[in-house]
Amino acid sequence: MVQQYQSPVRVYKHPFELVMAAYMRRFPKCPLIPVFVDSEIISQSQSDDGSTVVTKRRCTIDVEAPRLLKRIAGVEYLYFIQKNTLNYRDRTLHIEVHNETFSSRVFVRECCSYTVHPDNEDWTCFEQTASLDIKSFFGFESSAEKIATKVYASNIKKGKEIIEYYLRELEEEGVTCIPRWTPPADSRGVTTSLQLPSASTARGIPVNSINDGLSVAGPSELVAGSPDDKLDADYIRRYLGDLTPLQESCLIRLRQWLQETHKGKIPKDQHVLRFLKARDFNMDKAKDFLCQSLTWRKQHQV
Repeated sequence: MVQQYQSPVRVYKHPFELVMAAYMRRFPKCPLIPVFVDSEIISQSQSDDGSTVVTKRRCTIDVEAPRLLKRIAGVEYLYFIQKNTLNYRDRTLHIEVHNETFSSRVFVRECCSYTVHPDNEDWTCFEQTASLDIKSFFGFESSAEKIATKVYASNIKKGKEIIEYYLRELEEEGVTCIPRWTPPADSRGVTTSLQLPSASTARGIPVNSINDGLSVAGPSELVAGSPDDKLDADYIRRYLGDLTPLQESCLIRLRQWLQETHKGKIPKDQHVLRFLKARDFNMDKAKDFLCQSLTWRKQHQV
């Protein structure tokens, strides 16, 4: 069975350039991530104007697995290929990761992105998706899946904490502002203007409300759904409570499924979460339960 993960939108209240400086400090190795043993750059290219840099790394991972399982697998470390596409002009970083070790037996894919906040160009948004499909693993498919899921979940929150750690480190070093990339002058000595990309809307706490300390009213019982309407981590924590990363992922994926399959209004987020809790965050069971409820509501025009 394919295991999937979808993060909420996580917001760093720092400019993109500063977040990138913090992110780069993770390489070639990061003592704050014990499983991340080392990395090496295997290729790097840059656009003619210097606005885009594509970097490929080979990352060495030490998975916390039983010694017996490692012996059977015949490996001590796992190797992953990471491709980073950093666009200074658009102020975006797209990260693609796939496994090199056991690629014929296990399918691992991760995609992450750092983009400018749609409401505040001095803030940065982070999103993350991942999928795991273990086709065969020496008869230990179930054990390997549980270990991989546990290790991945335990390292999800560390990612944001590590960025924040390096942001504080930069601040202590006196680095609080990094100039934005500017295009080189053309042949006539005229520079082109820098345009920010459009970003998808995240359902979260509006910038004005955060700055002014105002409260935000919760959504109505049924709200219009749109694939571009996303949840952010602050919204989840404030209005839905503390959830584990995997619980957040279930909420977001169930909500996306509703937006894609049901026209018009969908239940508000609090109700979607209740259906998940009632089925112990089992996605398939929660879908069935939710469909039954929506069908009943439609039949009785509730």
